[in-house]
Amino acid sequence: MDSAKTIVGFAGIGVMGKSMAGHILDKGYEVHVYNRTPAKAQELIDRGAVWQDTPGKLARNCDVVITMLGYPQDVEDVYAGEDGLIPNAKPGAYLIDMTTSSPLLARRLAERGKERGIGVLDAPVSGGDVGAKNAKLSIMVGGAKEDYEAVLPLLEIMGSNIVYQGEAGAGQNTKMCNQIAIASNMMGVTEAIVYAEKAGLDPKNVLKSIETGAAGSFSLSNLVPRMLNGDFEPGFYIKHFIKDMGIALDSAAEMGLELPGLKLAESLYQKLADADYADKGTQALYKLWEDKLI
Repeated sequence: MDSAKTIVGFAGIGVMGKSMAGHILDKGYEVHVYNRTPAKAQELIDRGAVWQDTPGKLARNCDVVITMLGYPQDVEDVYAGEDGLIPNAKPGAYLIDMTTSSPLLARRLAERGKERGIGVLDAPVSGGDVGAKNAKLSIMVGGAKEDYEAVLPLLEIMGSNIVYQGEAGAGQNTKMCNQIAIASNMMGVTEAIVYAEKAGLDPKNVLKSIETGAAGSFSLSNLVPRMLNGDFEPGFYIKHFIKDMGIALDSAAEMGLELPGLKLAESLYQKLADADYADKGTQALYKLWEDKLI
């Protein structure tokens, strides 16, 4: 992964992708970018990134391509479409999907890549917009161990906690564990703040007491202050969180596993989406009580 020799492609220049691609650019790599909405990539282009107008062109011009997309269908289209990454990647190239997507799809794409001599890794992340901006993402990787070791220098540019989890699909299954834990935690931290307000307490003062104790969590320390300041802009979209919970519930059903806490969280976030909050951040769960939707 020599920055003087390796050309890196990045598809998906969104809330997190722009920061992630920017870190790689800052390390001296030649970076090529693709996004369905070209304007979102303009800041990176102004900093020296090279625009490619299809995933296929991105693949043909790069040694490694990283994707940070929205939904499993987007991943399938970008990777497996006629002008997609797998049909057009150079032999020996590496494709790294950092989208939160389906474990089953990850395994299928890895197999297709293997047939063409291409390493395909699933490497979803946790840490949201803050983690992406600070290059402190937690990255969970599935795929061939030798492919993981080859691209590790690139992953280390974007994250601070990088763990190889096993064969293809293992990264996505690990991310499902992450989302399951967050889903119930978000219900707990939101209810705690609503309770504090109802009890006549200053919730910001309550936060000082509970965030460093046994109740401490990323959501409590980073998302509750946004709630209390009325900031519901997305670090992570509600619509994407609903997608993730759906993937986790489908995967759990395949394993014969019941997850009642996750089902409840999904139903509450679906209420928010139905109330036109789908494009807000997950901290907008607070709006269920503020808007008397519950």
